Amino acid sequence: MHFLSIQVSMPTTRRSAQRGATADSATMANDSSSPPSTRISSSPATSRTPPFLPTFLERVVLGFFPALLVFGALFSVLSPTTRDAPYDPISQSHSQDPAVSPSYFARKSNLFNVIFVKRGWAWTTVAFAAFLLTHPSTSSPTRRIRGAARWGAVTLCWFFVTQWFFGAPIIDRGFRWTGGKCDVAELDVALGDSGVAEVVTAVACRAAGGKWRGGHDISGHVFMLVLSSVFLLEEVGWSLLRWKNWAPDERTVVMPDGAVKGAGVEAEIAAGDNKGSGQLGFGIGGKFAMSVVGLNVWMLLMTAIYFHTWFEKFTGLLTAVIGWYIVYIVPRVVPAVRGLIGLPGI
Repeated sequence: MHFLSIQVSMPTTRRSAQRGATADSATMANDSSSPPSTRISSSPATSRTPPFLPTFLERVVLGFFPALLVFGALFSVLSPTTRDAPYDPISQSHSQDPAVSPSYFARKSNLFNVIFVKRGWAWTTVAFAAFLLTHPSTSSPTRRIRGAARWGAVTLCWFFVTQWFFGAPIIDRGFRWTGGKCDVAELDVALGDSGVAEVVTAVACRAAGGKWRGGHDISGHVFMLVLSSVFLLEEVGWSLLRWKNWAPDERTVVMPDGAVKGAGVEAEIAAGDNKGSGQLGFGIGGKFAMSVVGLNVWMLLMTAIYFHTWFEKFTGLLTAVIGWYIVYIVPRVVPAVRGLIGLPGI
């Protein structure tokens, strides 16, 4: 009886094994014949950042600036020297008297502010031009033309916010829309019922000896310093990373047919691309640009400690990020815009 049971069970086991092998073969066949979209569902490509969002590297860079502003604001509160120094909310700064000013950098007359920050966009322009015209990663005429177009777009953002926007710049318009005005008796008398707040910019107000009062004043220093920094980091960073193939390009773009692909599909292969020792070679132009970024960061920290309120600094940061998003993220989603200004390093 035991012998018969063994004889019967052995064929059953073999038939089960054969059915299992057949099932495995069928599964493998089905996998190989499945459509490509099914097979790549677990591939690294699907883990890329959506084109309308910043990449991981960009999120790290963007996150640095609010962290720096928070650190500076906390330092101004916790430092006895800064906390106890006289502060004027109208001028958004501490006393400019050297005898009571908490720091050399708290005075608007410090050389870094006068020579660098007040002429910040000129320094940004020269630094970018030096990189664009000297570094081998931007040697292609197409890259240089599109790089110049992106500089023009970012410069237009800076100009609209701080200089002119079909009249008063956006910062001054925002100040007036929130109830601010130029407080100077001579202008009130000269303009009568027309309203000083509707026709006077911050520059004209200061020239007349007046002061902005009331309203919300977006921090122009924070706006310019952050916009300049992210502009140079985008241009120099992506160009160097792609030129040396030092790190994968996480950017994705929407193609004219609606497909989402890696930004590299549109890359132009220029002479010298992906050549060299593998180390990031900044060159003279890249080093100059990174020096400007370093000064931007230092002066942004000084602004965070000694000037403006928390909310004024936050709106300055937010305005800069909006400008960055328009120039560097929107082209990834809109092919027509990308055809005009391109992407750094592509």
